[in-house]
Amino acid sequence: MEYRKLGNTDIDVSVICLGTMTWGEQNTQEQAFEQMDYALTQGVNFFDTAELYAIPPKAETYGSTETIIGEWLQARGTREQIVLASKISGPGEDWIPHIRDGKTRFDRNDISEALDASLQRLQTDYLDLYQLHWPQRETNYFGQLGFEVPSDEQLTPIVETLEALGEQVKAGKIRYIGLSNETPWGVMQFLHAVEQAGLPRIVSVQNPYSLLNRTYEVGLSEISWRENVGLLAYSPLGFGVLSGKYLDGAKPEGARLTLFPDYERYSSSAAVAATEKYVALAREHELDPAQMALAYVNSRPFLTSTIIGATTMEQLRFDIGSIDITLSDEVLEGIEAIHEEIANPSP
Repeated sequence: MEYRKLGNTDIDVSVICLGTMTWGEQNTQEQAFEQMDYALTQGVNFFDTAELYAIPPKAETYGSTETIIGEWLQARGTREQIVLASKISGPGEDWIPHIRDGKTRFDRNDISEALDASLQRLQTDYLDLYQLHWPQRETNYFGQLGFEVPSDEQLTPIVETLEALGEQVKAGKIRYIGLSNETPWGVMQFLHAVEQAGLPRIVSVQNPYSLLNRTYEVGLSEISWRENVGLLAYSPLGFGVLSGKYLDGAKPEGARLTLFPDYERYSSSAAVAATEKYVALAREHELDPAQMALAYVNSRPFLTSTIIGATTMEQLRFDIGSIDITLSDEVLEGIEAIHEEIANPSP
């Protein structure tokens, strides 16, 4: 396994991070335990979760993933071996009314309430990384490209948010903080506030990044590199699309897009066309398509860690195995040619 520093900290995290959002929905506790056991033996020391999980978010499964992880940590006694990350949900009255009525504000009260509940479910006294799952403000994330001018925003000032997080750092409940689904403006505002007020510095940005969505490279990648705030790449396989398993209209039994067809972000006609080309390129060079896609993400200089998610042990073994693959110049040139032809079909 390869390791990289988490931002400007002294923490070494595995380049492969174990994503957990299917646990409690597509995966049972027993299956999740098997995944965590195996990942740890392969040198994966970085686990990422969120209060929102399992996915898709429902009131009856709210927090179930954290609960499963907490049971595993207690059963195995492995807390000190794991760099554990979680997230506070942002606002979402129309789709997560079961989480603080969908009106989360990144202020002292909501951060304290969400963090304490996560720690209780995880059966731990602290988190190594605590992230804001998406912005409180109205902006373009979750696949929205264009920015629409907000009508009536009620924002928590960034300084207030950092002060609230700083209190939890001083209390020993959080070691470091990060952002997720953020824009270049948002990241720089957080960094600027830190410099002005001497507050805890963000160490990571968890955003989507894959062969089907390289929009992070515009603006954010430079910030990650120059400011030492690395990318934690989620959806590196585009919901599994880049494995090629959904091509030709296939609907594998138990697969995410078979169970939840409304998740269409990586299934447009342009995304299918690009996927066909990436899969063909991989097979031309005798590579597994999923491993090629992951190896590309792993190799990016602005990346800290690639968050993989698997529902079967076979998928997990292949995904973790991508760390041992170095793509040839010919393959990299082929990837760039496809990207130039069909750029970012799934932003």
